Amino acid sequence: MPERRVFILVIDAWGVGALPDAPDYGDSLSANTMGSIDAAVPGLNLPTLQRLGLGNLLPLTQIPPEKIPLASTGKMAEQSKGKDTTTGHWEMAGITLTTPFPTYPDGFPDDVITAFKAATGVKGVLGNCPASGTEIIQRLGEEHLKTGHPIVYTSADSVFQIAAHVGPESQIDLGTLYHWCETARNLLTDQHEVSRVIARPFEGQNAETFTRISKSRRDYAVLPPEKTALNRIEEAGGIVVSVGKIEDIFCFSGITHSSHTGSNADGIVVMNQLASKTLPLDSISLSKKPLDAFPLSDKQLIFVNLVETDSHYGHRRDAEGYARALEAIDAGLAELLTYLTADDLLMISADHGCDPTAPGSDHTREYVPILMYNNQLPGSDLGIRASFADIGKTTLDWLNLDDEGQSGISMLTGQKQIAPVK
Repeated sequence: MPERRVFILVIDAWGVGALPDAPDYGDSLSANTMGSIDAAVPGLNLPTLQRLGLGNLLPLTQIPPEKIPLASTGKMAEQSKGKDTTTGHWEMAGITLTTPFPTYPDGFPDDVITAFKAATGVKGVLGNCPASGTEIIQRLGEEHLKTGHPIVYTSADSVFQIAAHVGPESQIDLGTLYHWCETARNLLTDQHEVSRVIARPFEGQNAETFTRISKSRRDYAVLPPEKTALNRIEEAGGIVVSVGKIEDIFCFSGITHSSHTGSNADGIVVMNQLASKTLPLDSISLSKKPLDAFPLSDKQLIFVNLVETDSHYGHRRDAEGYARALEAIDAGLAELLTYLTADDLLMISADHGCDPTAPGSDHTREYVPILMYNNQLPGSDLGIRASFADIGKTTLDWLNLDDEGQSGISMLTGQKQIAPVK
C-alpha cells in the first residue's frame, strides 16, 4: 500500500473577512486580517501562496488571482461559539461547541484567586486583569522579581495566563511555573473551565530587557469532550504527528508523535523535514514505539500550528511584522511543495482572525481560508464551507478511514458548499 499523508498547516489567526455574526463578538464587519495586511504593508511578497490561489479566494491589491491556481480555494465559516485557538482547532477536528468558554473582562473573581493562592502556597498574585503579554511583564516584571508573586492575567480569550521570570536572577524556576499552571488547570472547572491555562516564562534584567521565552511556553487545554478525527486515526493504528502547540490544544488526545517547536522558523523546518522524511518518526514517538508497531503507519496526519502570526504580530497590532512572518511561511511552503508526492494532501487554513489594524488586541471573528493542494488534483472553487469540520472529514476521506459519526463534508467530493448566512 502506498503511504498516504495529510498535512494540515494552521497559520494562526489568519482570517479572510468578518463573519456575519462578528458584531456579536465585539468585532466590526470590516475586520479582515489578510485584507488589512495587504492594504497596510506595501511590497508584500507571497509568490507561493499566490500560485496556490490566495488571490482567488478574496480580493487583494498585491496578490492577484491565478488563472489556473495550484490549489483548490475557498473559505470556511465557524459554527462554534467563540473565536479562540481551542475552539477553532477542535472544530477542524470535528467538535462544534455550542457554549463558549468563559471570559473575564474584569479579571478573575476573588474566589478563583483565593483558591489558586491556597493550592499553590503563593503569598499573592500580581495583575489579575486583561492585558497584553508583553505589556504586563514590562509593567509588573520588576515587582515580580522582588516579590516572587506570579503575574496572573487574561485577555479577551478564555485564558488564565501565568507569567514568571525564570532567569538566573529569579526566585522561580520553570518547573514551579508549570506546577502553578497545572494546579490552576485542576482548579478551573465547571463555570470557570477556561479554554486554556498558559505558562508564560520570561527572562531579562529589567523592564527594558524582559522578553518572553517562546520555546518554554506551555498551553494546558481541556480534554476534547468527544472523539476527534485525530482519535479516529490513532485508534485505527495510524500516525498523528503534532508540530507546535497542537499537542497542548488537544491535551495529547489522538497524538502519537510530537515535536513541540518554539518558533515559526523551527516549525517550518520540522514540517519540511517530515515531508522530506529526513526526520525519523521514531525519534518523536510519544510512546517510544517504533513505526512498525503502528498497524496503519502508512496513513499519517501531520498537524502543524505556526503561532507567531497571532502571538507576536496579531495581538500586538503589528501589520508589518505579520507581513514579514507570512513571507517567511511562504518561503517554507515553496520548499514543502517540492517534497509532496501524489499521495500527499496539503490543507492550509487558520483557527480564527486577529486583524492587526482593528482596535484593541483581541482576536477577530472571521472566515478562515482553505487552500487544498495535491499535485495530481486540479484547482477548483471550494465555495464557502459551512464549518471548519470539513478539514477533519477531508483528512479521513484522503486516508481512506472510517468517518462514521464525523461531522463536516469532505472537500474531495467536488461538492461546492455555501455556508448559510447567520
